[in-house]
Amino acid sequence: MQLRRIVPALLACALFATEPDAQTRRWWSHVEALANDGMEGRDTGSEGYRKAARYVVAQLERAGLKPGGENGWYQSVPMRKVEMRTDQSSVELVREAGVKKLEWLRQITTAARIGLPARIEGRLVFAGNETASDDLEGAIMVQLGGAGTRGGRGAASPGVAGILTIDSTAGPEPPRWPVAYSTAFSLVGMPAREAPPTVTFRFNPAFADELFQGSGHTYKELLDLQAQRKPRPHFSIPATLRATMKVAISEIQSDNIIASLPGSDPALASEYVVVSAHLDGYGIGEPWNGDRIYNGAFDDAAYVATLIELAGNLQSAKKKLKRSLLFLIVTGEEKGLLGSQYFAARPTIPKDRLVANVNLDQLRPIFPLKTLTTLAVDESTMGDTVRAVAERMGIRIQPDPEPERRLLTRSDRYSLMQIGVPAVGFIFGYEKGSPEEIIYREWYAKRYHSPADDLQQPWVPAAAARFNEFFDRVVEALAGAPERPRWKPGSQFAK
Repeated sequence: MQLRRIVPALLACALFATEPDAQTRRWWSHVEALANDGMEGRDTGSEGYRKAARYVVAQLERAGLKPGGENGWYQSVPMRKVEMRTDQSSVELVREAGVKKLEWLRQITTAARIGLPARIEGRLVFAGNETASDDLEGAIMVQLGGAGTRGGRGAASPGVAGILTIDSTAGPEPPRWPVAYSTAFSLVGMPAREAPPTVTFRFNPAFADELFQGSGHTYKELLDLQAQRKPRPHFSIPATLRATMKVAISEIQSDNIIASLPGSDPALASEYVVVSAHLDGYGIGEPWNGDRIYNGAFDDAAYVATLIELAGNLQSAKKKLKRSLLFLIVTGEEKGLLGSQYFAARPTIPKDRLVANVNLDQLRPIFPLKTLTTLAVDESTMGDTVRAVAERMGIRIQPDPEPERRLLTRSDRYSLMQIGVPAVGFIFGYEKGSPEEIIYREWYAKRYHSPADDLQQPWVPAAAARFNEFFDRVVEALAGAPERPRWKPGSQFAK
């Protein structure tokens, strides 16, 4: 508790120790341009996204880059959208005492999928540790999320009508409630994700006690048993869940932005270092404290701004890099890496000429930069380049301390790695148990994928400036190296 009390003071000192320099103020001006309320959160395929894309193209053109898309600066990505129409759907708890309407996206949600049934109804049974029981016939099976959860395996119980999982509050990324919306996107021409045979619901743990009313059990009792790895009871809940569900299916398109900066070396200019970030955000969704705009300032407007600044810095310094650069600013990252998957399947440069990818995402300049977690640091020789640049700047490089979060596969670098392009990504690192870790965890708990990731949140100008300088140096080192990066022996991507 004492550590928690000193964190705000430490953060305030970091914030106001220095004012942003001119370059950092310019960088922040791009963040403001992309993450202000007028961009409406830059949702995939929205007018806000198109407006933001036009701004990015204007800045890249001003910096002297060349169009590198299929249609000038753009590569249009065709997508299928499946949307849960919560305004035409309903969900209720039916008890002897009456009917209580539940709020979609605030108390309960289910993934929007093709093939969702129009109606589902079933009495509630808490399954405990039993995977099959006669009383699950026609019932909706309730279970706790987290350790010991069977997930979809409960669907194997004969005749189960549905599964309702109460979200766990544990872990480095607490469940996001309210949920912004329920949509599912897929690339046109690829199979859309269909509803599973058994409908699965997520339930907000803040309202879990409402489920267990009249059952003789409490949510805390069941959580305690789970935490102690003790058997949990199997019992009926005196309530029926009744839901009607309506989905809407449409096709949209949203654009990747692709630009190039030609290299100067006759032998190396045909090779490209790809620098990437995603422009899309979560758009307009379920309100938090009255705010419905998910601005996405640090996820990922700030690092599109870093790419803009890289282009501008190279232009103003009249610096010629040996290799060419490909600026790849993608759409649909928040919908499943769709923009980068589309580019990887249809690269505008032959893929054997794409020699490296430095992807910017998952970065939050919210405490001083001393350590950088580097994803895929040991997969390729890019890690050696990163370490060399960091050492000269006094930055410590560490591998991912939380591989269970799968951060490597959750951003656009992974799409390029799957077609053989070595890649890295970065996260502001910290010492375990430090004030910086608390700041990091609180950001994920309170701001990640929420309207609180906005222009009013605290950040550390010196940390942002230091990372942007580090990024510029890494790109220059990769573009000027005599040899292209290569996978290291034993890398899972080497094949």
